[in-house]
Parts: sequence; structure tokens; C-alpha cells
Amino acid sequence: MVRIGRRGLVMTAAGALAAFATAGDAAAARTAFEEPARGAGRRRRTKREFRGMWLATVGNRDWPSGPGLTADRQRAELLAHLDTAVGRRLNAVVLQVRPTADALWPSPHEPWSQYLTGVQGRDPGWDPLGTAVREAHRRGLELHAWFNPYRVAMHTDPGRLVESHPARLHPEWTVAYGGKLHYDPGVPEVRRFVQDAMMDAVVRYDVDAVHFDDYFYPYPVAGQAFADDATFARYGGGFSDKAAWRRDNINRLVREMAARIRAAKKHVRFGISPFGVWRNAATDPLGSRTRAGVQAYDDLHADTRRWVKEGWIDYIVPQVYWHMGFQPADYATLVPWWAEVARGTGVDLIIGEALYKVGAAGQPQAWHDPAELSRHLTYAKRYPEVAGHCYFSAKEVVADPIGAMTRVVADHYPTRARPPA
Repeated sequence: MVRIGRRGLVMTAAGALAAFATAGDAAAARTAFEEPARGAGRRRRTKREFRGMWLATVGNRDWPSGPGLTADRQRAELLAHLDTAVGRRLNAVVLQVRPTADALWPSPHEPWSQYLTGVQGRDPGWDPLGTAVREAHRRGLELHAWFNPYRVAMHTDPGRLVESHPARLHPEWTVAYGGKLHYDPGVPEVRRFVQDAMMDAVVRYDVDAVHFDDYFYPYPVAGQAFADDATFARYGGGFSDKAAWRRDNINRLVREMAARIRAAKKHVRFGISPFGVWRNAATDPLGSRTRAGVQAYDDLHADTRRWVKEGWIDYIVPQVYWHMGFQPADYATLVPWWAEVARGTGVDLIIGEALYKVGAAGQPQAWHDPAELSRHLTYAKRYPEVAGHCYFSAKEVVADPIGAMTRVVADHYPTRARPPA
């Protein structure tokens, strides 16, 4: 054990591994989620809550630390991130396994990710997703497979994609916008294809959940239009409003993906991490008392509130990436708004936390206070609908800027806990 602050202890990675390795399976690891009760030597269970971190692979943000590393180096870095999650008393890792219409497993639908070898389509010599699932479970962690449904490339040149890439074979599926290449969500064949690509991982691996992020239709870029007029003309019958048609396209993706996951593996959960503002109250009286410049419903065509109310998803992780007192989008305004949305639905509400802003240059003063993030968790405890928190992202969980993550663990994670059932 190593001391991390005046108010708590955290198990070292080596200690956690030793505790779990003796039994060698997830059943033994579960004992680490309980602490001894006083008196008769019984164990009492800690409250279930989600404690997760995103592990981003796009652009090699978190892992691997760079493209082209050896398989042994990649594996060692991955295991170190899992060990860090254990050390911080987290219980879930959300691993980005399809960052740009590619794969971190041997997919029959899409090429190997360039973020592994530096060359799209090149076999890295091992199975990162399979290893991640196995090693996460060995440590008592859930492994959520994080997919980006529609992003094809961080550039607009199809010629830079591997020759066998579906986006090159079907250029009519793609739209260049905002300096990136996207699949067009309005094309039915696209919707079926991206589901097939993602479901391959669900069927083949013992993942605990499927996870989407906030990218549906792309974030708006001033002076540019997403070129889907021809798609709307072909497939938009019955919709006089293109925005409503776009929302229907995304609703279909979410609803159909939910049905396919449940048909294949009923125990696998489905969660989405949307932009933190559905709509401002000035736009819609059902919206939050915010003045956000982006609204998920209007700009990304993602009706995130409906997904919860309809029960299409099992959990939602709104990215409430603003500090307490930030008037355009106050953390203390959005958490109760989302709690009201989730109330009575059976959908778990998990708050996405902007650990990446802590101590970062150019951020407001609140983010330079080591206690800001801990205050978020204290505030969120007022709302029973809040089932936990997820931190963006793994690099900062490791680096612990200005000790903010250490403070969170000391103040709120005195023992390990099971994630929500």
C-alpha cells in the first residue's frame, strides 16, 4: 500500500495484481470490492458505482504512446493503464477500439488501425482488444468497447486509406467535412455496415458494454455545409425538415444497435457519452438553463434526451465538461437536469468529467484548483440518479495534474466498488 494523501490509501498496481493473481479469475477479484466490517469478521459491500476512465487511441492520445511500437511495448503500455485504473480504485476502462472506421482487433470488415503500427491495415502481431478484455477482467475491471460510428479519417483524402477500405470501395458512402472524412448517416447501407463492423467485436469478445461517444453528425464548422442534399432527396421521403430526418437517422442507429446487442448478448450493456447539453431552455422549455453554443439535438442531430426516456440505452455519460459556476453551462445546472431526465427510466446516469482540463494552460482559474473535481463528485452525490463518474482520459489519470485525481480518490474512493449491475 502507498499513501496518496492525508485522507486515504490506494493499492499499488503490483499489490492489486498480486491480490488477483492468486485466484486467477474475476470471481476472486470480486473480494477486492468488499472491505471488512467491524465485529464478527463479516464483509460488507460498498455501494455500487461506476468509476471509469476513457482510454483513447485516436491520434495516439492515450495509447499506444506512438504508432509503430513493438507488440511487447504496446502490450506493456496497455497493462500499465489497466494497473493505473486499479491503483486509482476505478472499476471500468472504456477502450477506444474503432477510432476511425478501423479496428483494434482482427476485423473481417475493416482494416487494422494505423494507430497501432503506423500503417493502416498492417497486422500488429497481437490482438489488443482480446488482451484488453482478458487482462481487465483479471484485474476486476469492466472493459467497455468504445466505437466511433461514422468517422472515417482525420483527413479528407480517400487515397490515403488502404485500398480495401470500405470507404474507398464505396465513395458514395462518404462526405468530406471540417477537414475529416465521414460516413453519411443518411445512407441505409452505411447504417447497416457500421453496425455489422461493431457487432463483430461484440459477438467475438466478452466485452461488458458497447460505448459510443459524442460524434454523430459532425460538430458544425462555420461556413461549411454537410453535403447530404442528394442523400436527403433519395432517402428523406416523409420528412419536409432535413434536421428531423437527420435525427431519425441517428435514432435508427441507436435503436437498431440496442436491439442487436440485446439479441446477441443480453448481458452486454449499451452506453452513450453525448455532448453535455441536449438543448438550451431558450430553445426548448424542456432544455437546461444553459446558454451553450452547441446543442446536441440541433447541431449533432442527437436526441440524447429521447434515448434515455425511451430506454434504448442502458447508461448515459453526458460530457459535463464545465466547472462549477461556469454560467453558460454550469456543472451545478446540468447534473440536476440530467438527473431529472434519468429519473424513473432505469437508465444509469454517469457524469463525464473533464480531467483533461485540470491544470491545463488557458483553462479558467477553477480548473487550477486541485479540489474542483472532488467538489463535482460531492455535488453529484445529492442526486441518487447519478450512478458514478468517468474521467477523460487515461493519460491524465496517470499524470494526475496538480494532484486532482489523487484528491478524488482520497475524498471519494476509500475502497474499491463494483460498477452498477
